[in-house]
Amino acid sequence: MEKKDALLALAALGQETRLDVFRLLVRAGRDGASAGAIAEALQVRSNTLSTHLGALTRAGLVASRRDGRSIHFFARMDGMQELVTFLLEDCCNGRPDLCSPIADLAASCAAATENSPNLKS
Repeated sequence: MEKKDALLALAALGQETRLDVFRLLVRAGRDGASAGAIAEALQVRSNTLSTHLGALTRAGLVASRRDGRSIHFFARMDGMQELVTFLLEDCCNGRPDLCSPIADLAASCAAATENSPNLKS
């Protein structure tokens, strides 16, 4: 990941509604959520939500797929992984033991995702 891409992703997540949208989509897993469902869950107007979804999509953190007449949105976990990797690239100045809590958390999240009934294809 380039620095400019990391800045774009961090800026996208640095806004309250966009952070809420991303977290909602993470919880939704592979099923994703329609724009209407996101708007209702977060009590955000559709046109406002569209702007936020656009910012998250441009930042590489959200993807969409047409499903009949609606569009479903999904968290791009690979985009988040790239961001976290970029942030931790120089972690701990040669002392990986200092970064182990972060690595352990990432591993437990990955295991939970694999075992979640909501996230199976």
